[in-house]
Amino acid sequence: MLDLSTNIAGPFAAMILGDLGADVIKVERPPGGDDTRALPPQWQGQATVFLAVNRNKRSVVLDLKTPEGREALLKLADTADVVIESFPPGLGAKLGLAWPDFHSRCSRLTLCSVSAFGGGPLGSREPGYDALVQAVSGMMSFTGDPDGPTVRIAPSLLDLTTGMWAAMGIMAALVRRAQSGQGEHIQAALIDSAFTLMCHQVLGFLATGDTPAKLGSGAPSAAPYRVYRAADGEFILATATDAQFARLCRELQLAGLAAEARFRTVADRLAARDELDAILAKVFQADTVDTWLRRLGSAGISVGRVNDLRHALEAELTVERRLFVRPEELGWEAGLPLLRLPIAMEGEAVRRPPPRLGEHTTEVLTALGYDPVAIARLSGLSG
Repeated sequence: MLDLSTNIAGPFAAMILGDLGADVIKVERPPGGDDTRALPPQWQGQATVFLAVNRNKRSVVLDLKTPEGREALLKLADTADVVIESFPPGLGAKLGLAWPDFHSRCSRLTLCSVSAFGGGPLGSREPGYDALVQAVSGMMSFTGDPDGPTVRIAPSLLDLTTGMWAAMGIMAALVRRAQSGQGEHIQAALIDSAFTLMCHQVLGFLATGDTPAKLGSGAPSAAPYRVYRAADGEFILATATDAQFARLCRELQLAGLAAEARFRTVADRLAARDELDAILAKVFQADTVDTWLRRLGSAGISVGRVNDLRHALEAELTVERRLFVRPEELGWEAGLPLLRLPIAMEGEAVRRPPPRLGEHTTEVLTALGYDPVAIARLSGLSG
């Protein structure tokens, strides 16, 4: 597999498949390689964003803007089952590295194109990033507190979910190729991922005509279902049914609350959300987070502490999940722990640390028959 992509979505798709056993060659441009290599924060001269989504790959530097570099890339593609690219709009065609170019040369090859807005007449004119797509898709419009400014969701969820969709699409194409003998052009777009993530908000709007509102930590379809402040910190409380609300009220010695007409059903509680929150907020401020977790948890109510990242990583449950691959398991001296894929599986997994820029250029191009002088010229690093 060849990974020609940069940033997060395409590289994450390639890393998923690398973790699952694919031999991934990451082709990077001179002189700096993948755009994320230059991003802060840095660890021992390496960007943590790059390290997070580029393990299980070999790095080859090729100058694809030269005829020789393009031809070397195509020779590599002749040996591959899959190519992943995320070229800016129009660049793939300009370089002669678009779907017709690959398909005419090897009909069994699958090409996966990752973009912000797709390859149509409008989308192909619009470059973009995760935050931009969050904005234009409408996702930002109902994220944050009701009276607060518009905010983005902090994790790069559109990049990462698009990478997941791309990996699934590639695997499906390879299964179909076993029957048809033909490769396919898979297209994964951040804008499509955004609407898929908002699927129930989209259908809610289509059904009612009401646009989703900002609810802070609240949920659009249940109450009480939000973060509350205790005497010494915050916790989230989630009740999704009338029976759960009744249990909550009994535990808080507010049994009469569940019988009040304004709070009797989920729909009633949503209509009176502010009134209910005000009552509960006053109760919860009277004791500690640990107390509420113990009491409400024992009553079968879903509750959890609002952790910062440090405490979340140190939590007993996180340790139990064995989410990290230790650097010594990879022969990565003084390396960082790496998060495994969020699926428990046997067989192939993390076996190679993220590569240094061009670390495997000589190894890979020598196997294609190039000599040292040619390799230096092809990589654009000869001078």
